[in-house]
Amino acid sequence: MSNTQSKLKLFTIALSFFFIEAAFADNASSEVKVPFGIRNYDIGLAKNFTLNDIDGEKFEFSSTKGHWVFLHFWASWCGPCRKEMPAVQKLADAMKGKNFQIVMINTAEDEDTIFEFLSAINIELNSLMDVDGLVTEVWKPRGLPTTFLINPKGEVKYQAIGGRDWEKPEYVDFINKLIKTTYQ
Repeated sequence: MSNTQSKLKLFTIALSFFFIEAAFADNASSEVKVPFGIRNYDIGLAKNFTLNDIDGEKFEFSSTKGHWVFLHFWASWCGPCRKEMPAVQKLADAMKGKNFQIVMINTAEDEDTIFEFLSAINIELNSLMDVDGLVTEVWKPRGLPTTFLINPKGEVKYQAIGGRDWEKPEYVDFINKLIKTTYQ
C-alpha cells in the first residue's frame, strides 16, 4: 500500500470518528437532565383506568393523552405524603396553563378521609379514589408517595419514589424542559 493510500485511509477513519462524536454530542445536548430522586422508568404505555374523584365524577385516565401527566399515588396516613402535598399544590400552581396535568390517586381511603385531609392542609387539588386498591395493584407503586411522569403519547418515562420538594427549581425546570422539548 502506498504512503498516499495509507494517509487517505487514516484520514477517512479520523473523519468517521469525528462524525460519530458529533452525532453523539448532538444527541446528548438534546436530553433533559433528570434531577435527584427521579429515575428513568421507560416501561411502555401507561395502563388505563377509570376512577371516581372526591366529587363523585368519573375520570378516565386515557383522557390525559396529549399532556405530560404527573400521576401521584398517596395516602393521608403516609407521613412523607402529608409533608409533600403542599409542594405538589405549588407545582400545580406553577404549571397552570401548561400542557401538564396532575392526577392524584389516593390508595384505599374513603371520600370523607380524603376530603378532610385535603381541606385541613388547604389543598385545592382534586384526588381520585382507589377505594378497593385495584388501580394501585395494577400500577404497583413501590411505596408511598410514588409519582410517575407520563409523556403526551401515554408512555411512562420517569418515576419518583418517596417525597419530593416539587416546587423547587430543579423539579419545575425539569418538567418545563420536558414540556418544551416535546412541543418544539
